Amino acid sequence: MKTLKARIKTLLLMLCDAVIINLAMIIPFGLRFYENGSIDRYLSSYISIAPWATITFIAIFYVFKLYNRVWAYASTGELFAVIQAVTLGSLATIAMSFFSHTQLPRSIAVMHWALAILLMGGSRLVWRYIVERMKTSGHKPTRRALIIGAGDGGALVARELKGNKSSFVPVGFIDDDPMKKNAAVLGLPVLGTREQIPEMVALHRINLVIIAMPSVEASVIRDIVDICRSTQAELKILPGVYQIIDGQVSVSNLRPVQLEDLLRREPVRVDLEEIAAYLNEMTVLVTGAGGSIGSELCRQVAAVGPKKLVLLDHCENSIHSIWLELTEKFPGVPLALEIADVRDKPRVESLFHTHRPAVVFHAAAHKHVPLMELHPAEAVKTNVFGTRNAALAASRSGARVFVMISTDKAVNPSSAMGATKRLAELIITQENRVSNTIFTAVRFGNVLGSNGSVVPVFQRQIARGGPVTVTHPEMKRYFMTIPEAVHLVIQAGSMAKGGEVFLLDMGKPVKIVDMARDMIKLSGLEPGKDIQLEFTGIRPGEKLFEELLTAEEGSSATSHKRIFTARPALVEVEALESELTKLSGKGLQCTVEDIFNALGAIVPRFRSYRREQAG
Repeated sequence: MKTLKARIKTLLLMLCDAVIINLAMIIPFGLRFYENGSIDRYLSSYISIAPWATITFIAIFYVFKLYNRVWAYASTGELFAVIQAVTLGSLATIAMSFFSHTQLPRSIAVMHWALAILLMGGSRLVWRYIVERMKTSGHKPTRRALIIGAGDGGALVARELKGNKSSFVPVGFIDDDPMKKNAAVLGLPVLGTREQIPEMVALHRINLVIIAMPSVEASVIRDIVDICRSTQAELKILPGVYQIIDGQVSVSNLRPVQLEDLLRREPVRVDLEEIAAYLNEMTVLVTGAGGSIGSELCRQVAAVGPKKLVLLDHCENSIHSIWLELTEKFPGVPLALEIADVRDKPRVESLFHTHRPAVVFHAAAHKHVPLMELHPAEAVKTNVFGTRNAALAASRSGARVFVMISTDKAVNPSSAMGATKRLAELIITQENRVSNTIFTAVRFGNVLGSNGSVVPVFQRQIARGGPVTVTHPEMKRYFMTIPEAVHLVIQAGSMAKGGEVFLLDMGKPVKIVDMARDMIKLSGLEPGKDIQLEFTGIRPGEKLFEELLTAEEGSSATSHKRIFTARPALVEVEALESELTKLSGKGLQCTVEDIFNALGAIVPRFRSYRREQAG
């Protein structure tokens, strides 16, 4: 139901349009017949059908919803709707004059059509201009902005800066397209190419540079960041192409350039709504729900409307934090909080029996390589037996899908953490052979911004003035963003057939030292000058580079061009059970060598790989 204010507004618009429609007819009559004195005869013939023509036009405008549009934000879409509605109204008027034997010359009909469009569109644009002037009246921007990219994103940013009470006034655009050289967009000039950014910043006294190219390659963003670093201007970026699609661009959307923007490959995108359909109206359980990956999993799962979302974690503070967030953002999603440790088998069995989850995302794990070298028994208890407890409980409670989060460090592992995650993969592969539950694993590279990743460490070191410590100048890692990681996990659950390991095409591995340099540059500083780099040496358990596959696994394509699967070689059940029993018996006395011996006994090829490493 429309409010009284909205109805009055609609009636005023209808009255205004009625005047415009008739004025658009009277003016052509005056121009066409005033001099020969026949205007009265022709005009009186139109007046006889004018009321019906006016009502017809207004009705057509109403059907085309011209009175439901916010004309303060009118664009080409609104103009096209006006053209369609006026054209249909003009045809109806011509038909009306024909059947009523009214003399309406064809030239008048054409002139009326064109003038009606001009007056209708003009009245809307005048209203938009008045609204924009009212918004900015009395407001004098004190700072100047330069927009990189004269495409859709740049135009939307410019319009937002011009139409809102921002402290910035847009001065012009930078664009490498030669066709846009010396052109103007929204009245603002295209000042040059990216090489001219420092010159334009100095010439026009620019305070803020805005990168408004949401779909451009990461390498281009890196080049622009490097160029802008030589200026004193602040640098911000328009986050994503989805905001261009939705038209959701505002000054508040702009943010500082982040490391994810400089990822040395294109981010992997998936249709989350399509792949997450299997979670809708299902009970979903997430272990490690308070961690960086687990909490993001909870957010994404909650967004698709599960029947119930069970959050399991042993840390009360982290799980309380994500619970508060989910309660606020998704009030309609039933949540169950469980403070428990996956190493506690009876407790895990009881929780699974109570909630009967259909889908399980197993994110609970110890993942810090150097720490697990010092405490290998803890890695075994959580990564090996915690995974086994959760897998057995899922199978016994009738879960449909169990997705375990693994790591590229599980491939030919050199650390206690990697070896325990490899054992965890073998456990769920074996469980898949004997259970009706679909068990699958997802191997991650390093996740940017996750707890314990290099990014927060580098940020702290830069904030205190350095040095930034890197273990080795040649150390390389595969990197992915948290959204990529979570999308991969959810996609794995929808594609899994059972027993496979999912991998993401993460491009080429990135040197850690290059990432450190990028972060220093993002802070507006110069590596080696403002912030020093210091190499500390490889830590226990680390490798110079990680692999995604063992030699015998191979990889297969999936329906997603950037996601692949591997089939881990099957192992002897007796050997697996025997070695797990030995590890369990050692308890707190379990050493790194015990873990590698167990893995070597289960996977014979691993012994030879270890000898190659030692040699």
